Amino acid sequence: MHEKILIVDFGGQYTQLIARKVRECHVFCEIRSCHKPLEIEPDVKGIILSGSPYSVNDPAAPGADIQAISRKVPVLGICYGAQLIARNFGGEVAKSNLREYGRANIQPLGAGNPLLEGVTPGTQVWMSHADSIIRLPEDFEIIATTPQIPVAAFQGQGAGGPGIYGLQFHPEVSHSHQGILILSNFLLRICGCSGNWTPASFVAETVASIRDQAGDRKVVMALSGGVDSTVAATLIRQAIGDRLYCIFVDNGLLRKGEFRQVLDSYRQIGLNVKGVDARDHFYAGLAGKVLPEEKRKAIGRTFIEVFQKEAAGLQGISYLGQGTIYPDVIESVSVNGPSQTIKSHHNVGGLPEKMHLELLEPLRYLFKDEVRKIGREIGVSGEFLGRHPFPGPGLGIRILGEVTAEKVSLLQEADAIYIRLLREMNLYDQVWQAGAILLPVQSVGVMGDERTYEYTVALRAVTSIDGMTADWARLPYEFLARASSEIINQVRGINRVVYDISSKPPATIEWE
Repeated sequence: MHEKILIVDFGGQYTQLIARKVRECHVFCEIRSCHKPLEIEPDVKGIILSGSPYSVNDPAAPGADIQAISRKVPVLGICYGAQLIARNFGGEVAKSNLREYGRANIQPLGAGNPLLEGVTPGTQVWMSHADSIIRLPEDFEIIATTPQIPVAAFQGQGAGGPGIYGLQFHPEVSHSHQGILILSNFLLRICGCSGNWTPASFVAETVASIRDQAGDRKVVMALSGGVDSTVAATLIRQAIGDRLYCIFVDNGLLRKGEFRQVLDSYRQIGLNVKGVDARDHFYAGLAGKVLPEEKRKAIGRTFIEVFQKEAAGLQGISYLGQGTIYPDVIESVSVNGPSQTIKSHHNVGGLPEKMHLELLEPLRYLFKDEVRKIGREIGVSGEFLGRHPFPGPGLGIRILGEVTAEKVSLLQEADAIYIRLLREMNLYDQVWQAGAILLPVQSVGVMGDERTYEYTVALRAVTSIDGMTADWARLPYEFLARASSEIINQVRGINRVVYDISSKPPATIEWE
């Protein structure tokens, strides 16, 4: 078992970012919902309590048995987590007359505190809270303050355990200039983590785990052409060789020329893969579907039908391999009680249950940038690792409204021009994800002396680290002008191009 940190999620907006920063310290971590019993396995070295949209004084505020937890491992509370610790041990938390939102400067008190070792007095941190800790529990002490908030950080021995700490600010955000140092102090100095979770160690452990789990049995896997499924398949192949059978389905919703290009690339790298042309089947399943979730589910159902039919011809299959990554898992299960679906995810559907197969998901606890690091470690080509993320339902959710073969062809042409120009002008690698969206909007235009009434295309490009949050890419005006001109001039049926400048949140990366 590999040492790990558990992050208890109380619904805070930065919970996933905490996990990302812990991973940057080369320490493995998992996010656990506060609504589920917290089991502290032997490999758990510490607990981090996240922020929350709640006040700890709300009747419906989520909680945890922190006293029991702190007897076993060190605990760090962040914002709501810190207030929950204080209240749990008998302190007082109340609405503050001096609320802090945004930048603040902390002053460490005393010397030798392991959590704040090396932190510069007056360093900037990021606050985001309406409540304040008015009184600390007995045997707790303040270890940092700000001009507005007396209790910016504290420590206590809790119930006689290895130590308990609280931060009123958010060390995980970039605005906290030495936040990564504070987190590293907690992980390495206080929890005693070795910080040896690296791509090489992950590959060795995962390949050994797949061999142990699969034994001499066979695995079938659907490939999408993207980074996740390619890296997952390569890992599984390293573990079990040709007992991995891959299926690459052309759902008619891929980018222009992508099916043949990707299929050839898979065969060149040695994957045992079969290509299946199922375009007409998918178009029939999408007929009349307008709402995003209806389309996603129709694509999912059709994919299951096609995949089951192809897999039925294989004998002795026991496992279904999938390229599920951590954001898929996180975004599909809400911390706030019953799951609130933002959008159904392609990799967490009902395929395993329908096929009566066990799941093999070697990337389930990795973020996207970590998947790329693993891919480089195992020798996956830059052709795959450099590809932008592409949604499982493909262009089906980039065509707003009903999907038809004619609309797909229209969008494929516009998208191909957009992506080609990004590469030609050396902008492709500067953005996280880019694509064109066909809008169900027609507008009047003029070409020569002829009046047109044609479709509008929206161009989308975002910057991000792991896809959990994203900002719109500031593409040069010269590029946007050229992309607009070439799309309108070369794609008959489109006479207007717009650029999406929405960030995530509040928008999502994909429109549907």
